[in-house]
Amino acid sequence: MKRSMIAPLTISAAAAISLAVAGPALAGPAATEPLKACKAWMSNSQPAVSTTTDVEVHTARSAQVFTVAHYTTGTRVHYRTASSKRGRATIPYEVSGTKPGYKVVVDVTVVRDQQANSCSTSFTPKS
Repeated sequence: MKRSMIAPLTISAAAAISLAVAGPALAGPAATEPLKACKAWMSNSQPAVSTTTDVEVHTARSAQVFTVAHYTTGTRVHYRTASSKRGRATIPYEVSGTKPGYKVVVDVTVVRDQQANSCSTSFTPKS
């Protein structure tokens, strides 16, 4: 787990590009309390090809959540805002564009009040 102030080298390149979407979420003074740790897991870590599996993330309320999945055919990036009540975000990923048995790593970066944390999870498609 990384806990740091926002800097271009502290998060993945794809997430850094996506930070432009957060815009106003990065404005203002730094938070007085540290950003809650990022926890991520898959709803199904061994999904069948041509189905959908969800990345489940638990972090601080209203944090910006960026996910980058590394498939054999390239990366896929998604963005959500964690719920304001429980700090949860669910991001669906289609299980296609990769080989059965290939582990797809999903990097997660959460951002709030100019602070960032990261974590990861993975899934391995089965035929």
